[in-house]
Amino acid sequence: MNNWRKKRLIANRYNATSQSYDEQYAQEQTAKYTATQKLLKTSKNDVILDVGCGSGLFFSYVADKVKMIVGVDISHKLLLKAKNHAKSLGNVHIVQADADYLPFKNAMFNVVFAFTMLQNMPAPKKTLFEFKQQLTSEGNLVVTGLKKAFELHVFLNLFKDNTLRLLEFIDTPTLNCYITITSC
Repeated sequence: MNNWRKKRLIANRYNATSQSYDEQYAQEQTAKYTATQKLLKTSKNDVILDVGCGSGLFFSYVADKVKMIVGVDISHKLLLKAKNHAKSLGNVHIVQADADYLPFKNAMFNVVFAFTMLQNMPAPKKTLFEFKQQLTSEGNLVVTGLKKAFELHVFLNLFKDNTLRLLEFIDTPTLNCYITITSC
């Protein structure tokens, strides 16, 4: 299956499940957000990119701690939900885009978050390279990978292959994902 077809199938799947997305994934996602926030401190000057933002559940965890958040997703219907989550947050912007071809200048973001989306990408190594391009020189990349989709060594090699330095790694039985915090 070609890359674009796979991405269209993913977008269609998330469009179809958008109404129940929060009910299905909020508890799991909240556990990842909480674990990440304990390890990575953001500042009031940070500009954040949340790739694969889904319905925008993560926004409320960081909006009051940073300058700006840009949420990106390929699913139009999930972005409509994200827009609703962002209504009361004046520093959140929503963009529909392909994670492999982000429509931003390089080195714009202090932190790039990608929660539970890398396994949906046809070429995760290429996707991580795109994320890396978005980071400032001192920036951090936070990525989770579903354990059932990635063997641990395969997941970690994606970061090595992109010359990303592993700062933190979380692999607990209570999470369905590995969590990595890396830098350039």
